[in-house]
Amino acid sequence: MHDKPVAIIANARHYVGPALAGVMAEAGYDLVLGDPEPATVDAISEAGADSWVVDNVLDLAEPSAAPRLVDMALDAYGRIDSAVFFSGGIVLGRLLDATDADFDAVVSGNLEPVFRALRAFLPPMVDAGRGQVLAITSASGLRVTPGAPLYSATRAGANHLVRNAAAEVARSGVQVNAVGTNFMDFDEFRRATGADDPDVMAKIEKNVPMGRLGTMEEFARFCRVFLDGTAGFQTGQVVGFDGGWSA
Repeated sequence: MHDKPVAIIANARHYVGPALAGVMAEAGYDLVLGDPEPATVDAISEAGADSWVVDNVLDLAEPSAAPRLVDMALDAYGRIDSAVFFSGGIVLGRLLDATDADFDAVVSGNLEPVFRALRAFLPPMVDAGRGQVLAITSASGLRVTPGAPLYSATRAGANHLVRNAAAEVARSGVQVNAVGTNFMDFDEFRRATGADDPDVMAKIEKNVPMGRLGTMEEFARFCRVFLDGTAGFQTGQVVGFDGGWSA
């Protein structure tokens, strides 16, 4: 069997994916990367880690996506020690104004990917008697979120699915946790909220107890503890990473 531990980063192209790839390479992991940019692959190689790429797996609601990542890891390395994934379909607006299409969008964007990822990533870890799975969800699933009832409800459902999966596999030695985020500094958040306008950013920061947005680098390092096997007594937890917003 391959000597080094192996991590799947299901989406290595967007959000925290590139930073996580670097952090896990730094931790001594070889990687299976979903749809990375060439620069990410180059950086992993420069860090001394091996990586294999799986294309067209960004939509984990697609039934073949997560299994293809698993197949690559097992074919290339013969093992899976960690897996991290994220997804999200944002629908805003009042519940009483929501349409059937809105409901379908949040279920396919927020619940179905978590179900399919857990169902694919957990069995080989259970068989091996070890492993860590981290689902990156949303802190909106930890509290009532006015203006986003469908989004926050399906995020809460995803969080609870993680807790149930963790309970099912706890005695096998596999850990399953989730981190829910909000107020993160990345292109899509800034574009969706208009945060590049200083006045808008000032209003956003007033909603964050810590008074700023979170960075991808600090978030990746926070995620590492759920993936690198150094905190083996933590499972079934959903933790907010949101500057205190969900506290």
